[in-house]
Amino acid sequence: MDENKIIAFVGMPGAGKSEAAAYLQEKSIPFVRFGSLTDEGLKELGLEINPENEKMLREKYRDELGMAAYAIKAKPKIEELLKKSKIIGIDGLYSWEEYTYLKDVFPNLVLVHIFASPEVRYSRLEKRPVRPIPFGVSRERDFSEIERLNKGGPIAIADYLIKNEGDMDEMNIEIDKMLDIYK
Repeated sequence: MDENKIIAFVGMPGAGKSEAAAYLQEKSIPFVRFGSLTDEGLKELGLEINPENEKMLREKYRDELGMAAYAIKAKPKIEELLKKSKIIGIDGLYSWEEYTYLKDVFPNLVLVHIFASPEVRYSRLEKRPVRPIPFGVSRERDFSEIERLNKGGPIAIADYLIKNEGDMDEMNIEIDKMLDIYK
């Protein structure tokens, strides 16, 4: 690999983006989790990490910086990681504006769509140990993320697709295939 690469996982809730990023970490590939920026911001403000405060801070960031807010806030972390590693990952790129901002700054950004059908995703979300989402609420969340966060664009133009409807080993094999292409 001649140049640095940024592998950004995109997909709908419950598809397996965080698990994909965790697999990169197992392979000693560092990653930035956009959601951690919210956690860090709440700690700086002395506020409890809970859904209400998280929503308030996400909206505050986007009011101040626009829909590219998380990409703008993550840029220094991305730059720092790229000084130490030729390939890094991003977990949590959502909006079209985040994508276009990062693509302008980091032309070697690669979008990897982690796909799972709604039925599979909703079942996973209902069973997850942290912030479970009732089955009936998941579809509403899908619509909200597509309509309010402009999430469809990055998914639609992803450079690579990984179907994740089986077990973790199957997804990890597909991630290895993708890494062989982009390394």
